[in-house]
Amino acid sequence: RPRLHLPRSGAHFFFVNRPCPSLESIERILRWRVAHLGLRDYAAKPQGKLLAFKAFLKFGEHIVKCAHRRGSSGRQVGAMRSLLIDIVIQTVFRQTVKVWETKHGRTQTDVAILALGGYGRSELCPLSDVDVLFVYPEKVRAPDFAAQQRFYNDTVLYMLWDLNLKVGHSTRTIREAKEEARQEAQSKNAMLEARFICGSKNLCKDFIDSYERFIRRERSASFIQARLEDQKERRKKYGNTIFLQEPDLKNGVGGLRDFQNIIWIARLETKSTEVAQLLGGDLLTPKEFEAFEEAYDFILRVRNELHFQSKRPTDVLSLETQPTVALELGYTEPEVFERVERFMRDYYQAARAILRMTTYLERCMAINATTRISFASVLASRREPMKEAVDGFLISNDYLESENPNVFIEDPVRLIRVFRYRQQYGVQLNLDLSRLVERSVSLINDHVRSSPEANRTFRSILQTRGDVSDTLRAMHRTGVLSAFVPEWSELDCLVQHEYYHRYTADEHTLTTIEMLDHIFRRDDAEKTDQYWKALEGTDLPTILYLGLFLHDIGKGRKNKSHAEIGAEMAEPILRRLGVAEAAIGKILFLIRNHLEMARFWQHFDLDDSRTIRKFVEFVEDAETLRYLYVLTYCDARGTSEDLWNNYKDTLHTQLYEAARSQLGFGETRRNNPMISKEALMKRTPDLSEDEIEAHFNLLPERYFVYSNLDEVSLHINMVHRLLRTIAEADSMGSLVPVVEWREDSSLGLTIVDVVTWDRSGLFYKLAGAFAVADLNIVSSKALSRGDHITLDTFYVSNASGGIVKDSEAKALFERALEDVLINGRDLLPEIEKHASLRKKPSFLKTRQEHLKIPLPAGVDVYHELSLRRTIIEVHSSDEIGLLYRLGKSIFDHGFDITFARISTERNVAVDTFYIESIDKNNEVNSVDLLDLRKSLTVIVEAISADQIEV
Repeated sequence: RPRLHLPRSGAHFFFVNRPCPSLESIERILRWRVAHLGLRDYAAKPQGKLLAFKAFLKFGEHIVKCAHRRGSSGRQVGAMRSLLIDIVIQTVFRQTVKVWETKHGRTQTDVAILALGGYGRSELCPLSDVDVLFVYPEKVRAPDFAAQQRFYNDTVLYMLWDLNLKVGHSTRTIREAKEEARQEAQSKNAMLEARFICGSKNLCKDFIDSYERFIRRERSASFIQARLEDQKERRKKYGNTIFLQEPDLKNGVGGLRDFQNIIWIARLETKSTEVAQLLGGDLLTPKEFEAFEEAYDFILRVRNELHFQSKRPTDVLSLETQPTVALELGYTEPEVFERVERFMRDYYQAARAILRMTTYLERCMAINATTRISFASVLASRREPMKEAVDGFLISNDYLESENPNVFIEDPVRLIRVFRYRQQYGVQLNLDLSRLVERSVSLINDHVRSSPEANRTFRSILQTRGDVSDTLRAMHRTGVLSAFVPEWSELDCLVQHEYYHRYTADEHTLTTIEMLDHIFRRDDAEKTDQYWKALEGTDLPTILYLGLFLHDIGKGRKNKSHAEIGAEMAEPILRRLGVAEAAIGKILFLIRNHLEMARFWQHFDLDDSRTIRKFVEFVEDAETLRYLYVLTYCDARGTSEDLWNNYKDTLHTQLYEAARSQLGFGETRRNNPMISKEALMKRTPDLSEDEIEAHFNLLPERYFVYSNLDEVSLHINMVHRLLRTIAEADSMGSLVPVVEWREDSSLGLTIVDVVTWDRSGLFYKLAGAFAVADLNIVSSKALSRGDHITLDTFYVSNASGGIVKDSEAKALFERALEDVLINGRDLLPEIEKHASLRKKPSFLKTRQEHLKIPLPAGVDVYHELSLRRTIIEVHSSDEIGLLYRLGKSIFDHGFDITFARISTERNVAVDTFYIESIDKNNEVNSVDLLDLRKSLTVIVEAISADQIEV
């Protein structure tokens, strides 16, 4: 071979102003380089060899990275890296054999080293495991076999480990390998892709041939069924949807593993290792196969880029990594949101293509696996029921099939009706019909979209209680939904830059409809029965399906509020669908105001009757209230299930029931027998009747409406302990607060109850003590008795977001609280120390662009005239001590916090405070509020600027 001149200064010169080199060119470069490592002296010191191999590996990795950055495909880069590791192993093995033969003479024992898994497929990503198998003969009589085996294995593996490669290894005979495959499915799949690296080619061939025969004997239906079950369980584990904000490229739905699982199954049908031969022919058309491979290669290329930017193996495409991964892959929009949106939309489309094809192939494989021609099966086929004919389709064995391939050409409206039949008869479209639908979507034109029959059919689909989401998903999956409702296509794979959203806009909408299905079916009646009852009280319960289907339709437009533009877009859609005029008004109100009910209970004091009156004026009537109550729940659950909890459900239902009562429906729970004085006296026998009577008289009614007996008993005992210390205290200021800790496993949080003497600035001092203890406040509520004893309840988590188990953290909080309340210690220096310790540097090598939170960091301070309150609303990145800083600034400006609603999720704080002047004789004026707003804005902007780099 001709010698290639490679400049000493680095491999990157090879790529300057040249097209990306082929794998053959890369191989010539690497083999030339390894031949000049200075390893001819096999007696050289091990340290010298290691340094030489490290230099070679660094050189090779640089070449691979340059090829990737110049546009090499995902598979090409995987093949280059596999080749690089092959050369390292081959070189180390040759040296090992020579050293052994120099000392012991020529050996009679063969060995073969094989690559497994992704390495065996020659798809080795930059940080993927290097899985190798040492294969030895079955029976070896050589007396030094054990020593030789140990020497070969140790020498090769120790070099790989010293090169900081993550190596998975095993040593087997052919028989042992098959035994391992029988017991462990992962090993079975990995060895299916075994590839020769070095050693005895004959032994390798024997292994591969024997393993192929073994797999075919073992295949039956059980192996295929096991692989399909593995697909199902893995998808469930990783969210059961493609459209996650932070997808797992390898194991997620529509990820690399979906594709690979199908290849493993297809390998059972043929000895070929070529994907085109495995899936070509009758299974996929050339166009489908090309799209399948392009999607797989795109995700593999994304994974390569993610690994190149990372120091540790990772397959999660996190929000932090998306901007720079997109940039390096050629998405060059200067505005980070636009860049990530375009990149992630391409990712979702690729993942969807993989999922669609693998789902289709899985069904093919499952059918092939269970099909056995026998006398019994022939008899069974003759006993099959007659197929029922419906409008050009046939129904048989839970599947719908077409009578002829022109069924949609004859009547394009059937593209809508076929999904109504699917829903109505509880069947699935068979494989051929599914593909025919996808290929016929272009037949849906303006004539079909304006067809009264088509629109009546679509309305029927949306009026089937408890069975809508699955049908809409099928319509979306085949492209029919976007074709029939073109406005819907703007939501397709649309990334939502909102901190609480887990899904893309289309998946979010379908998930909200799925939540409504659950309510109608009463799947979890214990948790959702109140929503079912609310819907049953309306005249048209199913119009909520249309409300949910269109509630985010405006998110594709960015020129104004998505709720406002959504209502404008929805009106012509509803008229096109032929929805009744009375229903249109209700639906448009819900779309325009679908965020309002949550805004009320997130920001306002629900125990204030003025809040309830204002909300009732907004909803106007009980039926609208019922719709909005259920829609808000479905919308919240559709963002991310883990962001809805009992605390939010309680606030949501409290507002609903209070509004119903105001409208003249329902009853308050004032006389709840669980919170009667008698029940409390039985629960707290050591307390006097006067103390219990005082507790009832000194607290507002709302406390007894939404508190359970355990909570009230706890609080009155804590008050008793506080009062008992009053006589012993030198002054009110010296009273040590009473603190109790409770774990709530359903919320995954710790509840901290604090009972103390009310005083100015109490809130910020409590917040500071939590910050010193490195605990996060998720939410809080506070009530004051008429005798100035305050009951504060905080929902907190540890630094990692879980229940507080650390007794030292609890003790630290209580010491800090005592210090700040009694000794007046300034906690800010200690808070800043903890905050600096919590800031960890990014694991990425390069400077990162972080996606900013969608709620712009800022502060609103205003008078809410209808509530006669002065309110502060804060939107900010969260940080330890944020509440302390905000609360202290409010106190320093002469104000006291009378109510606080704290919401901290996914590192974003959305907090609301009611404030009043500490000096009751002074009225709150605009100048003072302006100064306060400026001070709070400085705090918020400093924290946000510190956490967000652009």
